[in-house]
Amino acid sequence: MSVLDCDLIIVGLGPTGGVLANLTAKHDLSVIILEKENKLYNLPRAVHFDDEIMRVFETIDISRNFLKKTIINKGTRFIDEKNNLLLDWPRPKIITENGWYPSYRFHQPDLERSLRKNLSKFKKVSISQNSDVFSVKNKSNFVEVKYKNLKTNKVSLLKSKFVVGCDGANSFVRKAINSDLEDLGFQQKWAVIDVLLNNKNVLLPDRTIQYCSSERPATYCRNVGRRRRWEIALKSEGDEKDFLKEKNLWKFLSRWVAKDDVQIERKTVYTFQSLIAKKWSKGRIFLAGDAAHLSPPFMGQGMCAGIRDVSNLAWKIAICCQNFHNNLLKSYQSERYNNVKEYINTTMNMGKLLNEIGDTNVSKTVKNSNDGKRTMTSIKPSLGPGLGKKNDTNRGKVFPNMRLNNKRVDGYFDKNLILFSKNNYKNKLIKNISVQQFETLSCALKKFNSEALIVRPDRYILSSTNDNNLDDFVDKTMLEVYDYNKRY
Repeated sequence: MSVLDCDLIIVGLGPTGGVLANLTAKHDLSVIILEKENKLYNLPRAVHFDDEIMRVFETIDISRNFLKKTIINKGTRFIDEKNNLLLDWPRPKIITENGWYPSYRFHQPDLERSLRKNLSKFKKVSISQNSDVFSVKNKSNFVEVKYKNLKTNKVSLLKSKFVVGCDGANSFVRKAINSDLEDLGFQQKWAVIDVLLNNKNVLLPDRTIQYCSSERPATYCRNVGRRRRWEIALKSEGDEKDFLKEKNLWKFLSRWVAKDDVQIERKTVYTFQSLIAKKWSKGRIFLAGDAAHLSPPFMGQGMCAGIRDVSNLAWKIAICCQNFHNNLLKSYQSERYNNVKEYINTTMNMGKLLNEIGDTNVSKTVKNSNDGKRTMTSIKPSLGPGLGKKNDTNRGKVFPNMRLNNKRVDGYFDKNLILFSKNNYKNKLIKNISVQQFETLSCALKKFNSEALIVRPDRYILSSTNDNNLDDFVDKTMLEVYDYNKRY
């Protein structure tokens, strides 16, 4: 093998790349991050994440401090042009199976600062800014990356075991592996206006409001601190050119605020799209986040999807770096594709409701409440096919972050497979936590109707059994992970 510069090169240091770097650094991988921009972009972009993502933040040790920069999101209401409630999506203030509240609001630069600060404690992680990647090529057993320093124009070459493109919607890495995009059918231009309140006494909704209209659909977001956001559909080319002009902008905003009430922090036009890359990898090169898929923002799941990608990917890359093969990584796209597609399809249904005051059945979770209102609960798409047996009904379910004495489950493991069982089990291949150690664990095993479960580092159940022969169960599961068979 050629002399390599590192285990992993990450192209792009947004939230997806930053989380991937933190996850792989915990596995003691050497990581080089190539970021095109010269500094952190300090304006709002993503504003929402959920309990599943906060659990990932807990895994990488940023949740405690970052939590101070967030607020709990109360939910979303869809209303018509006469302010009639069409659909309510409440986010109750209760702790979920992931150990956190269902929904949070945040300011993206705060998250990126937390991710970068945490990376500074890892000696084997380096960040190279002003670095424009222009070549990514698979070699026999490594990847070759070329990039140019945008300040000095110096061209450099790096070699690594793997490369992950977290380089956004216009991903160079996606183009480098010749991956086409599948269009799921939503494309619309929207203006996005971020403001800072001058006056705390301005009366605005304390949750997200989706203003459904065939003429001018819009979204209002209650964000952290004094930050608020409006998103407005642009229906024509002329609309796109003129809407952000001062007169037109304030004609719209005056429904909620006066000029003296706010400072406009950012105003821009986005094209909301629903796209999924047909190919998420080639050889040792992978895509994650917006490089692999794009979604309209109506569910607030764009960034979340990218973090789910790298949570799936990181532990597999770590194992493959140890064993010098990439067979395990063949399960990446198959496990993630259907999950992200369900989020995008549900988001598109919300877009149709917004634009046409159409069908409120945006997902299978919409029901009539006791008072006759249409109410939605959050969707939780399952893991797609990949690791584990298809006939295992627990495979791909999330294992709860339950409390075991003075710590939650996630406090006992963060980067390895773990066996939860009724009886103590000793095997140097895998860590074991049993009911004999923690009586409360019996509730989880009863819930999954199992004698034992093996849980992955991304907190999904890999396999379960009711057989008392744990040797055979563990051996077969570990063989699949560490010497993944050629079922693909």
